[in-house]
Formats: sequence, structure tokens, C-alpha cells
Amino acid sequence: MDFLKKNYEKILLGVVLLGLLVAVGFMLVVISNEQQRLTELTTSVLHPKIKPLTNLDLTMPESALRRVATPAVIDLGPPNRLFNPMPWQKRDRLIPGSKVGPNAIAVTNISPLYLRLTLDKIEPSDTGVKYLIGIEKQAAATAPLRAKKETYCKLNDKNDTFQLVEVKGKPEDPDSLVLQLNDSGEKAVIAKGDDGKYGTFSRVDGYMADLYYAVDRKSWQARRVNSQPPIACNGEEYNIVAINQNEVVLSAKSNGKKWTLKRSATL
Repeated sequence: MDFLKKNYEKILLGVVLLGLLVAVGFMLVVISNEQQRLTELTTSVLHPKIKPLTNLDLTMPESALRRVATPAVIDLGPPNRLFNPMPWQKRDRLIPGSKVGPNAIAVTNISPLYLRLTLDKIEPSDTGVKYLIGIEKQAAATAPLRAKKETYCKLNDKNDTFQLVEVKGKPEDPDSLVLQLNDSGEKAVIAKGDDGKYGTFSRVDGYMADLYYAVDRKSWQARRVNSQPPIACNGEEYNIVAINQNEVVLSAKSNGKKWTLKRSATL
């Protein structure tokens, strides 16, 4: 006790100094940790960790580029008619301009016209066998020329239509006759059938058409190329300048403008 009493001040000073040493040591540790934390914060700000980029989704821009590469088709004609408005015709009702005139004429039927040759009679004579040949030209320009006509001929005889170039078989009972057509040089054969009767040679030489104009309820039957009178509709006259198995071509008398009319699809 006497030692404590005599030295308590020293002991107290020693405890205080020891506490100060511990405090200094602790402060050194705290300062070191804080410096390390500040360094890490500085590094994270100045040199951040950057995540690698992922694959970009370019679906939308690529789709837009494809649309830009495709030219836009803008139809300002029928049926839009932005710059060419369609006239309307006043009849018993208002009718669009495209529904009148030659564009509105319907081709209701197209029929072929034939050249037909038949062996109508065999007639022996002193000068040789004669053959009576029937000739029918349905595509001829006038009605009298379309009627069937008969003409006699012998081997190698020639007329306005053909020349008899060969007789196969017995002359008085031939198996067939071979005729050479004057206009094309084609060989036309009239042959005997199994029934003993002679057949008919046929060749399409043209067509005729039936037309109908619904606006005026007018029809033209069995019209041929250059048929008269001309077809009249919507105040204009039109000539038929060509017919084939699928279409009819009209030409305006006033200016020669042509229209091609297709055969109705329902036929």
C-alpha cells in the first residue's frame, strides 16, 4: 500500500501513456484502412470495370433498310385516278366513263370459219375419171362467195382454189384424193372412211364474233372482219379489224385508235 501511495502518480501516468500508445496504434490501423478504402473508391471512379457489350438487336433497323430498298409502287391510274379523273356519262343513270364505249363491249362468242372440201361425185368418162369437188368458203367476203359450189376436175387439173395432184387407189374408186391449195401450198386430203364414205377436209380460215353492249342493250351477231355497217356505240363508229379465237380488235373510224376485246371468261 505504501508503494501505491508513494508511486500512484507514476502508475497513473504509466496507465495513461499505455492508453495513449494503444490509441495511437489503433489510429494507425484506422488511418491505413481508410486510406485503402479511399484508394479503392478513387480507382473505381477513375478506372471503372466495364462490362463487355452484348450482341445488338438490329432487327428493327434491318427491317427498315429492307423496306427502303424496295421501291414504292404508287398507282395513280385506275382505279385511283388521282390525276386523271374518270368522266361520268348521264343516261338513264350515271355510268362511269370506263363502263361506256368500246371498253364496255363484251365478246360473247367467237366461232371459227372453215374452208371445206368434199368429194361429192365420181364420174367416169372417155377422157378419164372426173371428180365433183364441193367447195365451201365460210370466211369469204360476201354471202354469195360463202355458198357451197361444186366443180369438176381431173388429175392435175387446177382451178381458183386447188389443184388435184394425186389420186390414191383405183381412179374410179379411189382411197383418197390429194389436193394442193393455191393460197398456202398445203396438201388437202379427202379420204375414204371405213364405212366407204368420203370425209371432209376442213381448215380454219377465219373467225366471226358475237358482241354485246350492255349500256344500250345492243347486240351484234356473227360479225366478221370489216363487217358493215360499223359498230356504233357512245356516239362513235368502230370497224372490226381482226378476230382470233380469243379476242376481237376494234378500230375507231375517226382516228384509227384500236381496242382489243377479250372473249368473255365465262364462255
